[in-house]
Amino acid sequence: MKNLNYTFKDKGLLDLALTQSGVDAKHNNERLEFVGDRVLGLTVAGLLYNMYPTESEGELARRHAVLVSTETLAAVADRLGLAASIRHGHMTAGRVRHVLANAMEAVFGAIYIDGGFAAAQGVIADLWQDLAAADVIAPKDPKTALQELVQKSESGALPQYEYLPPSGASHNPVFNVRVTALGKTATGQGISKKTASIDAAAALLKILAI
Repeated sequence: MKNLNYTFKDKGLLDLALTQSGVDAKHNNERLEFVGDRVLGLTVAGLLYNMYPTESEGELARRHAVLVSTETLAAVADRLGLAASIRHGHMTAGRVRHVLANAMEAVFGAIYIDGGFAAAQGVIADLWQDLAAADVIAPKDPKTALQELVQKSESGALPQYEYLPPSGASHNPVFNVRVTALGKTATGQGISKKTASIDAAAALLKILAI
């Protein structure tokens, strides 16, 4: 793994962080992912609080949502070359980004368990500093942006979200959502209904921008 800037005292924790439940139903990265998600969220929140002292809670929240999203986590995992080290079972193309993101969070959880919060915070801050500084204007989350777009139209009708049957294994489902607005439709996937609806809104925004 490249540029992680952390040496594990217990290398077994790193191995566990890179093991998906499809490989080992009992000894896998899901518990570490749970911890890593919280460590990442708090670290990024603190980073944004210090970097943008004049922004409101809502503006900070929009930045935070983007920075801890599946896509951002997967992009960081790509940069670190994480994919080559993950042990996974059968994985469809649609699951790749989620598996990468989950493993990235699990790695942060493993660093926290192995070296404490300060160690995990330092690693995350190094990886996220430039990402947090990339946009000078706080981005709007896709669902808010889509709602504001359709409200500017003559109909002003709100986007309609439809929750479709989940796919994947029952213990690790992928949620599917369809959204319709301005006569166009798009679908999205995610590890929760919330992330799936955000993914769907982002996809529809791209269609409506054409």
